[in-house]
Amino acid sequence: MHAYVYKSQRKADTFVYLAARDDFGRVPEPLRTQLGALTFVLDVALTADRKLAREDAAVVRTNLAAQGFHIQFPPQPDPAARPDA
Repeated sequence: MHAYVYKSQRKADTFVYLAARDDFGRVPEPLRTQLGALTFVLDVALTADRKLAREDAAVVRTNLAAQGFHIQFPPQPDPAARPDA
């Protein structure tokens, strides 16, 4: 399975994976509005052994097959990693 990855110009570190290139109609309108303009950054083959830096490739493949898109949100800070004030 191929994925086409786009970076949100409005939401930092937020990416949209699409099953078909430039198929933005698969992303619900309210979400598209929040994300703003999307810039193409990567065409990637999502094979069973493919590792992604911040996402589980199996989850991405499942979402692409079911709904045609997957959203990668920025990593959340780990509360356990915060120094005590």
